[in-house]
Amino acid sequence: MITISAFADEISPDPKEQIAVLTKCGVKHIEFRSIHQTNVLALTDAQIREFKSLLGASGFGLSAIGSPIGKIKITDPFAPHLDKFKRAIELAKVFETPNIRIFSYYPPDEFDGNWAPYRNEILDRMTKKCELAKAAGVRLVHENEHRIYGDSPERVVDIMSNLRKKFGPETIGAAYDAANFVFCGYDPWEGWLKSRDWVVHLHIKDWKKGEAHGSIPGEGDGRIPESTADAVKRGYSGFATMEPHLLGGGPTGGHTGPELFPKAVEAFKRILAKCS
Repeated sequence: MITISAFADEISPDPKEQIAVLTKCGVKHIEFRSIHQTNVLALTDAQIREFKSLLGASGFGLSAIGSPIGKIKITDPFAPHLDKFKRAIELAKVFETPNIRIFSYYPPDEFDGNWAPYRNEILDRMTKKCELAKAAGVRLVHENEHRIYGDSPERVVDIMSNLRKKFGPETIGAAYDAANFVFCGYDPWEGWLKSRDWVVHLHIKDWKKGEAHGSIPGEGDGRIPESTADAVKRGYSGFATMEPHLLGGGPTGGHTGPELFPKAVEAFKRILAKCS
């Protein structure tokens, strides 16, 4: 069964407006990336308590902590970033969600396209995070984000196949984002076929090649109807998080707005209806 969630900060930085719009859409889960234009990991304990109270009063839950963990250069110091990751684990416990979104590092400033010198360090860092996640009983979901190590279908396979040898699906899985494959110049269907055995999380963002912003789900080049239908056929059970980027997006998030976000949700609901 697919449950729809949302990167609600694409609607508005105001959490009350986020919840109001999603309630009208019939969506009751949020992937918590930011409120008040502040990243989830930078919020104070008081802000966290206030947001959790608002969620509870509105009947909402979290699909994941939408953390930025792994969105630093692989040559940047690891220890401070690991401390941020520990905060993400703490918040996953606070909000009673098993999932933490992560990434697999940007290249250094001087980069010639060859990831080989950095691969072992990337896998070592991700292994350390998996060890902490396993001990805490949470699951890491790696997104195929633009410019990181795992932005290609082949490197997603490399990450997942290596980490799954040491950790099971309860500790590490893939978040499939069709639009990111399109944006990076990869075939999203190939990306789906190569990563689907590890996919535990879906991001619903479509894209047309060469465009500066996202498309309504099903109207871009991401082949979202096909991958969604295949996921349903294969018995996928989990979240599909709306991340439309209809007015643009970047490394820290995207913007869709309160008027367009419901249109993206309805389009994906129509895709789901055809899969049943």
